[in-house]
Amino acid sequence: MIESPATQLDQQMIRFPGGFRWGVATAAYQIEGAATEDGRGPSIWDTFCRTPGRVIEGHTGDVACDHYHRFRDDVKLMADLGITAYRFSVSWPRVQPAGSGPANQAGLDFYRRLVDDLRAHGIEPWLTLYHWDLPQPLEDAGGWPERDTAARFADYAMLTHDALGDRVSHWTTLNEPWCSAFLGYGSGVHAPGRQESVAAVRAGHHLMLGHGLATRALRASAPEHEVGATVNLYAVSPQTDSPGDADAARRIDGLANRFFLDPMLRGSYPTDVVDDLREVTDFAHVRDGDLAVIATPMTFLGINYYSRYVVAAPAPEGNREPYWRVPSSWPGSEQVPFVSRGVPVTDMDWEIDSAGLLETLVRVNREYTDLPLYVTENGAAFADRVVDGEVHDPERLAYIDEHLRACHEAIEAGVPLRGYFAWSLLDNFEWAWGYTKRFGLVHVDYDSQVRIPKSSAKWYAEVIRRHGLAAQ
Repeated sequence: MIESPATQLDQQMIRFPGGFRWGVATAAYQIEGAATEDGRGPSIWDTFCRTPGRVIEGHTGDVACDHYHRFRDDVKLMADLGITAYRFSVSWPRVQPAGSGPANQAGLDFYRRLVDDLRAHGIEPWLTLYHWDLPQPLEDAGGWPERDTAARFADYAMLTHDALGDRVSHWTTLNEPWCSAFLGYGSGVHAPGRQESVAAVRAGHHLMLGHGLATRALRASAPEHEVGATVNLYAVSPQTDSPGDADAARRIDGLANRFFLDPMLRGSYPTDVVDDLREVTDFAHVRDGDLAVIATPMTFLGINYYSRYVVAAPAPEGNREPYWRVPSSWPGSEQVPFVSRGVPVTDMDWEIDSAGLLETLVRVNREYTDLPLYVTENGAAFADRVVDGEVHDPERLAYIDEHLRACHEAIEAGVPLRGYFAWSLLDNFEWAWGYTKRFGLVHVDYDSQVRIPKSSAKWYAEVIRRHGLAAQ
């Protein structure tokens, strides 16, 4: 019997385990639009976008991809691609405009319709409660640096769960708390745009406290549901093997990775990171019992991975600004320089390093937890163009292919990796970059809202259909 080319190809595939989830991810403010409809209140991103100079070209998320009105078309797009799981976020100010008080049922109705449509198409809904859109009234009261915001978040989590818990069984509390804390309150390049090192550290703690309170409440309410958090992690390398470069890598790894992994998974802050931050804060905001709450057991951990950091020792003391004059995402380590290695980068100027994903997955599993892991975001921005009604994006396709191979290698090494969510389903509002950066598998014309699946989307659909990658 002569085998067909298709059969021969199937036999040469790199297979993923049965039940592996093939997903895509989005975030509410980046795609929904409908910023003032059906009772939605303002978020910190609505305010930030209207502050001159904060977002490129003054772009806002007022319309974005108009997903609020076009979600059925977007769900059909996913179904046509064979997507098995969709990770989306709920807009807190759509559900609870003031950040406290009763739920806005009109807002919850949108998510009920979305989830019902996903389920009707056989797509598993993965709900994220917080993807950076804090209700503006809570920021007016102090925002995440204030302890009360953690309690408000837990209340909001239960309002949402009460409405959607009969339809959704996978719950993520926070997306990338490092960004919320250190970009929002440290460097100020994200909403709310504050540049206060002390506030950034406090915000990081209260985000994790909110996660712990919400996780405890969600798991008590529905023990059968899956509850976790998503952290953005980096492989961090010293430029050389010098002691100074090694210490710089230790510092950045501490703030980027261990500041969140240790409290959530070990119930303590890393001693060296606390020491690094002594000039910034005395950690008086950490109360007895907080770390036990933060370490409330999860049932999975989501990891967002995009790139590697390479760092070097700071310049000599006399050649640098005092730390308090340098608004930074790295409190206590403001002077650590990030080094370019001259390797290929994405349109975000992020180095392409799939080996870093393997390194990160193996590290988390071996050093921290045997929980099921998910790559909840991974993708790349490139300057795509529509030519004759098509969008060819070989660089993005290659990026995802490389990173999926790293995922498979991690599984072969014993890492309990259970799924992969490509960022992102759609080109969308890319935060302070506005609409100038495109991460989507699907191209969006922001004037007409026409969607065009790119070459990467069609390739990903084939990967899903075959449940694996062609052997190299």
